[in-house]
Amino acid sequence: MVTISPTVERWGVHEIELAGPADGNPFAEVRLSARYQYRNRIVEAEGFYDGDGVYRVRFMPDAVGPWHFTTVSNVPELDGHSGDIEVSPASEGNHGPVRASGKDASGKDASGKDFEYADGTPYLPFGTTCYHWTHDMDEERERRTLDTLAASPFNKLRMCVLPTGAMSPPEVPFAGQDPDGLDKTRFNPVFFRHLEARIQDLLDLGIEADVILFHPYDGGVRGVEDMGRETDHAYLRYVIARLSAYRNVWWSAANEYDFNRSKTVADWDDILRAIARLDPYGHLLSIHNGTRMYEMAWIYDNTKPWITHQSIQHWDATLTDTWLRECPKPVVIDEISYEGNVGKRWGNVTGEELMDRFWEGMTRGGYVGHGESLAGFQERAWIGNGGALFGESPPRIAFLRRIMEERRDGTVVRYLGRRQQAHVTVDLPADGGYAVELIDTWNMTVTPVDGVHRDRVRVGLPRRPYLALRLTRV
Repeated sequence: MVTISPTVERWGVHEIELAGPADGNPFAEVRLSARYQYRNRIVEAEGFYDGDGVYRVRFMPDAVGPWHFTTVSNVPELDGHSGDIEVSPASEGNHGPVRASGKDASGKDASGKDFEYADGTPYLPFGTTCYHWTHDMDEERERRTLDTLAASPFNKLRMCVLPTGAMSPPEVPFAGQDPDGLDKTRFNPVFFRHLEARIQDLLDLGIEADVILFHPYDGGVRGVEDMGRETDHAYLRYVIARLSAYRNVWWSAANEYDFNRSKTVADWDDILRAIARLDPYGHLLSIHNGTRMYEMAWIYDNTKPWITHQSIQHWDATLTDTWLRECPKPVVIDEISYEGNVGKRWGNVTGEELMDRFWEGMTRGGYVGHGESLAGFQERAWIGNGGALFGESPPRIAFLRRIMEERRDGTVVRYLGRRQQAHVTVDLPADGGYAVELIDTWNMTVTPVDGVHRDRVRVGLPRRPYLALRLTRV
């Protein structure tokens, strides 16, 4: 049996399905890939075993026109299958995968601190976190999560592949008896089919899936924190073969990598290099640090060449300037504390405090991520399992997103912060007249300041915090 899609759109998913051996351990013993050729360029996509004697290769073409492919395998019945596919132009809304960019949303050079889609369309990440929204396989809650996301300002979602030690999900990534009878040389296709269906759902909503590959929360239950290099690499190979053809995938090597005492920085370097090597499309790649809140943070050396952007956990957004100066790669503060009411300091800031940090980070050239840990509204909080959002910050993040997406060359947004002064004086760029607007970031209003201003402007303020000024060259 050979099933091959004859056509696919640019940056879509082309799939080859083949029948092959089911005996032994196909996950470890069978190697399969396909070499896709466009003109004089060849891209090799690795295949994977999907259970029940079925093998698949998935490929994301990046050029319009005819492609030719040939399968390569150590198993005769999988080797040497070839064919041609026609790649059509991308459909509306398909801008390709997100890349690190040297331009900001206005098109102005930003020294490598921003993002854009593969077709050049600017992308501004406004992310949120739902670590385990897919693990319970609760279809009703997953649908509610997707409906919530569809109505939200969020266009990126951080999510885990591995469950935590405290969980008892119906399916896990590995074959065998969960938790203490797992065979980590074999994988569970049922789990991965469900995971990739949710990633496709996010793609349909225009949301990037920031896939977290490892974490330090196993507690010795499944032994996934210390599987050994060979097993780690086999796991990476399988996950990347299954998911990398989805254009909305980002890779996060780990959440709070430094809390895993079984791995050294050299181990994480090796894992990151492996991800970069195994992914034929160069998806965005980062690693997320832990922090002892308000005391210290152990940020990975993001200047290393395999890192595409800085995924940071820190409570102080004013450090964005420093991170950008020391490493000219985009800064995403994926965890800056969550709006919530739990007993942990990372999860009980007010909506006002979270939005203050959002505006500080974003007006300094970085991006800030959202999370909600409000207890008492649903069985488990949003950051763990999705569902619905109850906090005050999401509509205000939507307002901030609109302000940032309206920027153009000649627009400056200056955040005034927590102070409530009576007035502020601002020196203007010496390149013409400027329209000035007063932004109330919490009440979500924009009020013009009369006149066209040159050189310097003095603006009276309503003596409350969380204000900003937008200066637009006219």
